[in-house]
Amino acid sequence: MNTKPDEAEAPKSFAALRHPGARVYLIGSCLAMMGDSIEHVISYWIMWEKFQSPELGGFAIISHWLPFLLFSFWSGALADRFDPRRIIQIGMALFMLASLGWGYFFVTDSLEKWHAVVLLSIHGIAGVLWNPAAQLFVHDMVGGQQLQSAIRMMSSARMLGFLMGPAIGGGLMLAFGPAIGILVNVLIYVPLALWLWKAPYGPKFRSPEEAAPKRQRAVKSFVDVVAAIKEISTVPVVFSMTMLAGVAAMIVGNAHQAQMPEFAYDFGFSDTSIRYAILLAAAATGAFTAGVVLESKSLLPAKVNTAFVLALIWCLAIGGFAVTTNYYLAVALLFFAGFVDLAFNAMTRTLAQIHAPPDLRGRAIGLYNVGSLGMRTFSGITVGIGGGYIGIHWSLGISVVILFFAIMALFVYCSRRNEKPDTA
Repeated sequence: MNTKPDEAEAPKSFAALRHPGARVYLIGSCLAMMGDSIEHVISYWIMWEKFQSPELGGFAIISHWLPFLLFSFWSGALADRFDPRRIIQIGMALFMLASLGWGYFFVTDSLEKWHAVVLLSIHGIAGVLWNPAAQLFVHDMVGGQQLQSAIRMMSSARMLGFLMGPAIGGGLMLAFGPAIGILVNVLIYVPLALWLWKAPYGPKFRSPEEAAPKRQRAVKSFVDVVAAIKEISTVPVVFSMTMLAGVAAMIVGNAHQAQMPEFAYDFGFSDTSIRYAILLAAAATGAFTAGVVLESKSLLPAKVNTAFVLALIWCLAIGGFAVTTNYYLAVALLFFAGFVDLAFNAMTRTLAQIHAPPDLRGRAIGLYNVGSLGMRTFSGITVGIGGGYIGIHWSLGISVVILFFAIMALFVYCSRRNEKPDTA
C-alpha cells in the first residue's frame, strides 16, 4: 500500500487550526453539539417528570442510534451528490425544529407520548444528516494531509460541547424554566447554519484533481446499496477500519454509559447523584484531553496496526472498569478509556475516509458511520439487556472479552487479505 503524496510531510501540532474555516467550524460544531446535549438534558427531564416511562427513555436511546444504522449510507450518498453545506444546514434546521416542538408542548403543557416519539425521531434524523456531510465538508476544508488533525479537533470540540451541555441546560432550566430554556436552545444552532451559507468550501471550490470525476447517481434501491458496498469493500484499508469500528460498536460501544447509575450504586454509595455525574463525565473528559494532548505534540499518526492496538487497549480499560470495585480506579479507567477511544475512533475514521475513492467518499463515510455509530444499537442488547440477566458487571466484562478476541481475529483476517498495515 503506497503512502499518498499529501500524507508524506511531517505533521504539525494543531495543523487543522491553521485553516481559518476550520477554526470557525470548530466553534460552530462545539455549539451545535452543546445544543444537542442541552435538548437531551431538558427533554429527558420533562419526559421523566410527566410520564415516568422507562420505555420512553429506552426509545430515546434507540431513536438516537437507529437512524445511523438505517440511513447513514443514504446520508453519505446525498453528500456525494449534493453540496455538504446544504445537508448540514438541513440537519441544523431539524435540530431547531425539534427544540421548537419541545418548547411549544412545554409552553402549552400539552405534551403526549406520541409527541415525544415524533420529536425524538426528528432529532435522530437530524444527527444522521449532519454527521456524514460534516466529515466530507471537513475533508474539503483541510485536505487529506491534515485530515487526522481535523477529525481529532472536531471530535474534541464536540466532546467539549457534550460536557458543557448538562451545565448550560441545567442553568437554562433554573434561570428560565424548561420551556423558555429549550426555546433559547434553538438559537445555539443558528451561528453554524448561517456561516455555512457562504462558507467557501464544497464541490464548487474543489480543485480539479480533488473533484469527483463524475456525479454519482442516486441510491434508489437495495441493489444500488449492495453494489456500492462491494466497490468500497475492495479498498483494504476502508474495509478493515469500517469492520473494526463496527465490531467495537456492536459488542460494547458506549452502552455502559446508560448503566452508570447502577455502576455508581454498586460502588456502595447511598447517594449516587454526584458520583454518577463524575462517572458519566470521566470518559468524555478523557476524550477531550486526548484531542488536545495528541494534537499539541502531533502524536499517533494514522496507521492500521496502531488502530488495532488502540482498540485492544480500549478493551482492557473498559474491562478493568467492569471488574474493579474501587470507585476512584473506575473513574481513572473511564478517563483513560475515553482518551484511547478518541484516538482509536479518530484514527479509524481518518484511514477509512482518506483511502476511500473520491467519487465514493460520501458513501464510504456513510458506511463507516453505519458501523461506528449505527451498530451501537446492538450494544444495548449485549451489555444492557444481558446485564438484566447476569448483572451489568458480568455482561460488560464478557462483552469486552468477546470483543478483544473478535478484534484479534479481524486483524488476522484483514492481514490475510494481503493488507500491509504498517505502510498505511
